[in-house]
Amino acid sequence: MTEKEEDKWPALMEAAQNGDSGAYTRLLREVAQLVRRVVRSRLPRSADAEDVTQDVLLSLHAVRHTYDPARPFLPWVMAIVRNRLVDHWRRVGRRAEHEVVVEKLPETFADEAANTMESAWADGDVLRRAVAALPPGQRQAIEMLKLKELSLKEASAASGMSVGALKVATHRAVKALKAALSRKEA
Repeated sequence: MTEKEEDKWPALMEAAQNGDSGAYTRLLREVAQLVRRVVRSRLPRSADAEDVTQDVLLSLHAVRHTYDPARPFLPWVMAIVRNRLVDHWRRVGRRAEHEVVVEKLPETFADEAANTMESAWADGDVLRRAVAALPPGQRQAIEMLKLKELSLKEASAASGMSVGALKVATHRAVKALKAALSRKEA
């Protein structure tokens, strides 16, 4: 890009502001090369460089009406580039704020005994007996909602119980099962 091309940018932008789509296309094509170079120099190893470049071009499009042809064009464009780079670094910072670096990932092992819990919770017969000992409404709610995985609407239609009654019965059943299984463990 020669200085002569850059000198034409204010005139191209003015023509674009007056509705010349050809001038606008040419301006964007030329400015995109400069923006891409600048962004890549600031984000040399980032895969986000092209995204930031596109953000700059979209911003330039959105605020093109604010450009004053009597003022230099390049500082106006570079201000947009700088602002989009700052926005990028803010996004990166916010993402990094919520990430947790883990040096050692948890492992599971192929040995069957390593991945099981020895407790009453793992014993299917104990759980079946505890569910069978529940009052009929609670047992029906647990079977439909937790074992058969029906929705509240489906379980309500099948049982004739209201959605609210199913929720209460399920809550009470889970509480009773926890208490029963805790007694079995001890």
